[in-house]
Amino acid sequence: MWYRLLFCLLIPGLLLPGQAAAKPSEPLLEYHLSGLEGSLKRNALAWLGDPPTSEQARLNFLMTARERVEDSLKALGYYNAEVTTRLQRSEPVWSLDIKVEPGEPVLIGEVNIEVRGAANADPRFRELLASAPFRQGDVFNHGDYQRFRDELLSLGQQRGYFDAELQEHQVAVNAMTNTADISLVYESGPRFRFGQVHYDDTRLEPQLLEAIQPFRPGDYFDQSKLQALQAQLQRTGYFSGVLIRPDFGAVEHDRVPLKVTLHPAKRHSFDVGIGYSTDTQGRVSMVWRTPLVNRYGHSQETRVAYSEVNPGGRFVYSIPLQHPVNDVLHLSALLEDDEYGDIDSRQQEVGALREMRGSRWLHSYSVRALEESWQIKSTQYSKFYTLPGFAFSRSDRSGSVVDPADGFSQFYKVEGGSEYLGSDVDLLRLTANFSFIRTPWPAHRLVARAALGAVFFSGSELSDLAPSLGFFAGGSQSIRGYAYQSIGKEIQVTREDGSPQTLTVAADRLVTGTLEYQYYFTPNWRGAVFVDAGDAFNEGEFDAMFGPGFGIHYISPVGAVRVELANGVSENSGQWRLVVNIGAEF
Repeated sequence: MWYRLLFCLLIPGLLLPGQAAAKPSEPLLEYHLSGLEGSLKRNALAWLGDPPTSEQARLNFLMTARERVEDSLKALGYYNAEVTTRLQRSEPVWSLDIKVEPGEPVLIGEVNIEVRGAANADPRFRELLASAPFRQGDVFNHGDYQRFRDELLSLGQQRGYFDAELQEHQVAVNAMTNTADISLVYESGPRFRFGQVHYDDTRLEPQLLEAIQPFRPGDYFDQSKLQALQAQLQRTGYFSGVLIRPDFGAVEHDRVPLKVTLHPAKRHSFDVGIGYSTDTQGRVSMVWRTPLVNRYGHSQETRVAYSEVNPGGRFVYSIPLQHPVNDVLHLSALLEDDEYGDIDSRQQEVGALREMRGSRWLHSYSVRALEESWQIKSTQYSKFYTLPGFAFSRSDRSGSVVDPADGFSQFYKVEGGSEYLGSDVDLLRLTANFSFIRTPWPAHRLVARAALGAVFFSGSELSDLAPSLGFFAGGSQSIRGYAYQSIGKEIQVTREDGSPQTLTVAADRLVTGTLEYQYYFTPNWRGAVFVDAGDAFNEGEFDAMFGPGFGIHYISPVGAVRVELANGVSENSGQWRLVVNIGAEF
């Protein structure tokens, strides 16, 4: 009974009193390498590895040291190296001197690289062959040869050449002439195609899944299209996990069926959040999501948020049209209270928006019915607007999602209202926003932002333009040296005691901009200096406000945590304001 014997041997060790953890063993051999420089030395040290820490490891090291150095040099094209070793046995640590004469390198002689079969006409293979790191007369590098060979095989798998093989793959080294002849012959065979896609049990209508597929049965196999399909399925929000497997056991006529396993997302999800922004102060929010309401792919999101500045709630019901991700109709309802400058406003809105994603641009067409009531001093105003409109935007960036190194974001929106469509006022509203990021040198980052807006309307009274349709400036996303939405059109009113009072109300024009320089002290910490400028004003009354400042940013997983001080220097009594914000630029 061998297992009883093993049990008896193990038990005493388990019952022994706890012992101190073993100390790391000290090296029993020191070695010194001379005669090599640069990449030759780095590669030889990598092949030799760490000094041995046991007698057996020391013996093994001594027996293989010469061979390891020679192999490291052969990998870089030096096949005629002379390696000598000298050992000194001085207890407890021995010393080994390794001297190397690398000799002349082996140069590339004849190069024969062929792609046969269907892949011979594949442009991706032509690109790979054009980038082959083999030129006659260059120093032969075995690592380059292996990488290119592996890239050739990998590209074949990605492109659907599943019967491919290397009919020849050899390097003939002539130590007498110091040349290496390379021969690579890749026989691809036929290129396989996509077969039928079989989804496991799902609640979705088949046409929705078909709309997501970036290929059709009969198209040539391409691994990148499988990755695109998986990404699209994940982006719908319907699934918590997606697994796609080619079924090679069911291949017929060079067509590979696919098996797609879909793990449904939770029927409902609830998120509770607590946040803070200098603009809106403390905020508590709750979001209820139903990612899949029915088999047609409908979804809903209900969001309720409370802050002292703008408590409110929004309900959005989404319906996929021609594509579950790239063409969606959103039906929405909104109820929100806001503080705009010195105005308290209540908005009630219902709307419909069709959002369509292209390869680069996001387009949307919308219509919304807005009823807004607001109060200035003791006077109450109320207006109703029917606002059809359209918008388009685009974001290009490189680097981290939460902290891009370079990027350009642009957004444009046009809305109009007419008495013929039920609005109380005829109006046209235009807005545009831009963000630009550039990292010209390591650790140095430049950021620029601009916001433009104009509204043209038929009336000329305060009661004609709702605060949410006008413009204000100031705050953490605008001119940081001024309070949130504190810059706008100024009007004079009379207090109850007869004294004059200046109030800030909605303006019909907006121009603001930012220039900011950032320096990274570490990958996660950076400093910033900036100047914001601009104004929210009525036509012909532009008076630029300036707000320079500085701050410290921490790059967190959800974006930069920005703590900044800014001053409204355009005011006689300009004071330093603390600005706190969290999030990425895009």
